Amino acid sequence: MTEIKSWAFWRAVAAEFVGMLLFIFIAITAVIGKDKNNEGENIAQEVKVSLAFALAIVTLAQSLGHISGAHLNPAVTLGLLVSCQISAIRCVCYILAQMLGAVAGSAIANGSGNGLSPGVNKLKTTLGQGFIIEFLATLQLVLCVIAVTDKRRSDVNGSAPLAIGLSVGLGHLAAISFTGCGINPARSFGPAVIQGQMTNHWVYWLGPMCGGTAAALIYDFLLCPRRQNFRTGWNVLLNGPEDENDAGEILGEGNSSPGPSQWPKN
Repeated sequence: MTEIKSWAFWRAVAAEFVGMLLFIFIAITAVIGKDKNNEGENIAQEVKVSLAFALAIVTLAQSLGHISGAHLNPAVTLGLLVSCQISAIRCVCYILAQMLGAVAGSAIANGSGNGLSPGVNKLKTTLGQGFIIEFLATLQLVLCVIAVTDKRRSDVNGSAPLAIGLSVGLGHLAAISFTGCGINPARSFGPAVIQGQMTNHWVYWLGPMCGGTAAALIYDFLLCPRRQNFRTGWNVLLNGPEDENDAGEILGEGNSSPGPSQWPKN
C-alpha cells in the first residue's frame, strides 16, 4: 500500500485514464463509419478498424509506456497482477481509470457520430463460441505483452509497442467478424454504457479476463517459469515491485521516471 503515497503512482493512474480515453475515441470513431457501408465493403471496413485499433495501441504504448506501462486493458492489468508484476491496489486503480476513460472516450465519439452506434460489440455466434473466441484472442494478446516486456530476455531487439499493436490487430482480424472483437473489457464497457446496450455483455468481461489470467499462468509456470518465492510475490501484490518504490524516491530528487517494472527501460 505504500506506493499510493507517491505522485508517480497517481501519474500512472492518470496516464491510464487519458490513454484509454484517446484509444477509445480513435478506435470507436473508426468503427462508427461501418454503419454507412454496403455489404461489399465490410471486409475493407474490418481491416480499417483492425488497423485503427492496432495503430492506436502502438502510438499510446510508445507515448505512455514509461509512465504507467500503458496497459489500456483490464485483461492486461489482471494478467500482470497474476504474474506478480504489479500490486493489487495498482490493478484496481488502473481498471477503474480504464473504465472511466472508456466511458469518456465513448461519450465524445458518440457526440461526433451523427447518431450512429459507437462501436457496441454484438455477438454473431452462440454464447459459448463467443466466450472461446474472446478467450483465445485475449490470451494471445496478454501472452505477447508479458513476453515482450519480460526483463529477463536479452533476445528482444525490436519495438515492444509495435509487437503489442500487431497482436491487437491480429486479434481483431481473427475475431471481429464473430464478436466484434472485444479482447478488452473496458473497450466493450464504454460504448455499451453510453448506448445502454448490455445484452450478453458478460461475455466481453469473462472471456478476456479468463484469457488474460490463463496467459499469465501459461507463461510463468509453463513457457518461462519465474524463480520467485512466495514471500517476494506477496510483497509485490501488497506494495508493488521494489524498483517502482525506488522510482518514487528518485522522482522526488527531480529525475525522470524509469517506468513500471514490466516495461522495457532500454
